[in-house]
Order: sequence, then C-alpha cells, then structure tokens
Amino acid sequence: MNQADHSQTALEFLTVSDEEFAAGDHLQASEKLWGAATHAVMAVANQRGWECRSHRAMKNVVRQVAEQYDDELVQGSFAAAEKFHKNFYHDEMEDYEVEADRPVVHQFVHRMLSYAEQVASPS
Repeated sequence: MNQADHSQTALEFLTVSDEEFAAGDHLQASEKLWGAATHAVMAVANQRGWECRSHRAMKNVVRQVAEQYDDELVQGSFAAAEKFHKNFYHDEMEDYEVEADRPVVHQFVHRMLSYAEQVASPS
C-alpha cells in the first residue's frame, strides 16, 4: 500500500469504528479504531521511507514524528490507540475510558494524516 491508500484506509476505519460503537460492538469498534491509528502511522512512514512492519517500528515512527514536529501530544495519543488494541482482546476498558479516549484517537489519526501530507524535512 502507498501513502494515499493508508490514509484512505485510516479514514474508512474511523467511520466504521464509529458505526460499530454506535451499534454496541465495542470489540470490533476498538480494533477498527486501532487499525485507523496504525494506518495513519503507516501513511507517515510510507511517505518518508521509514520502516513500519512491527509494533515497535510504529512506536518509533510516532516518536520520530513527535520529535520532528515538537508535538508532545502524538505519543500520548498513540498510547490511547494502543488501549483500544488491547481492548479488542481483553474487553477491559470502562465506558468512561472509551468515551474519553475515542476523540483522542480520532485527533491522532487526523494529526498524523496531516503530517503524512507534509514533505519531511531532512533529519
């Protein structure tokens, strides 16, 4: 997949996640929300030619973006997305956590996609 494909998939997964949360399927919705976040990270990585084939590599991409843009929110927002990934397997998030963290992940996805559209400055 290329940057545009990852970006489109991230946005589609956000929509599907919202629909699944509304329908009460919190497990599938959690996994789609996590998927949206990871595809946004992969869009940035793809645009910059960075490795992104593991969870560790994704965390490194997020760290690099946070440093590059001096964006303190990026890493914490990715941690919120990771909670939804874990929730898919363990169904342990409380309703108040879901409601508090969903918008954080939405903002993360949109923030990362905006960075994916920018030409990376040399490191």
